[in-house]
Amino acid sequence: MTSIDVQDLTKEYGTGRAVDHLTFQVLPGRVTGFLGPNGAGKSTTMRLVLGLDRPTSGTATVGGRPYAALHEPLRQVGALLDARAAHGSRTARAHLRALAASNRIPDRRVDEVLEETGLASVARRRVKTYSLGMRQRLGIAGALLGDPPVVLLDEPSNGLDPEGIIWIRELLRRLAREGRTVLVSSHLMNETASFADQLVVLGRGRLLADLPMREFIDARVQPRVRVRTSDGAVLGALLARHGYEAAEAEDGRWTVRHARVADIGRLASDAGVSILELAAEEGTLEQAYLDLTATEAEFTTPTQPQEA
Repeated sequence: MTSIDVQDLTKEYGTGRAVDHLTFQVLPGRVTGFLGPNGAGKSTTMRLVLGLDRPTSGTATVGGRPYAALHEPLRQVGALLDARAAHGSRTARAHLRALAASNRIPDRRVDEVLEETGLASVARRRVKTYSLGMRQRLGIAGALLGDPPVVLLDEPSNGLDPEGIIWIRELLRRLAREGRTVLVSSHLMNETASFADQLVVLGRGRLLADLPMREFIDARVQPRVRVRTSDGAVLGALLARHGYEAAEAEDGRWTVRHARVADIGRLASDAGVSILELAAEEGTLEQAYLDLTATEAEFTTPTQPQEA
């Protein structure tokens, strides 16, 4: 099994600690979203996994071995950390051919990943003429070049247009279906919710959560029910009498906290209250993430109070 294993990992820079006794595992066959506020230690952790930094203590291994010990590492691990890494004066094809030659990857694979990432028609243009989204695609092409069982991507949706975002989403799902180990760092909560199966969340270098995404959301965002009736006063009194916390909006809809659709529907039916609308309001990844990391962000801005 080719997993990423981080064990009691710590990285200090001077008197600061970027990663603080971090332990988690990224398993094959699913996409693991890697989340945390700015300064949480995500990029440092990825660099430690890839051997670009040395840990102060602890270990980070791929398939049980440090990255530096891997033979022809592009065949084992594909990574995108910085879309600006490719030399601007090279063409995209030349850049990928140089990477391929360093790991004995055949040239035909270069053409395959250029096609897969949508860059075949611009493969002979110099990288400095590329937009940020095109550079992202080139970085992803480099990550896929060795057909590796492990893929790490840092903010892969950055700079992509809507078509590109849909493409990267489908790519990540496909890699997981093929049994690969996929770790993706992102600040885009809605986008992460569309592809991640598992979440690893950091705050100030520490592990805050390591859970399947649905479990993570349900553990932090209480269920709510949206209900509308022809007689709001009767409904409000009924809910209050049974101990429900509810609020009526200007459009006449009621939001009932800590409730399930079946319970509210049964209550209204038994009381003879006519229901015009009844629906569950699912918690979102953004709500759960902000709840967990509210005190963990290094840089924050004042927030406006939200209406109930």
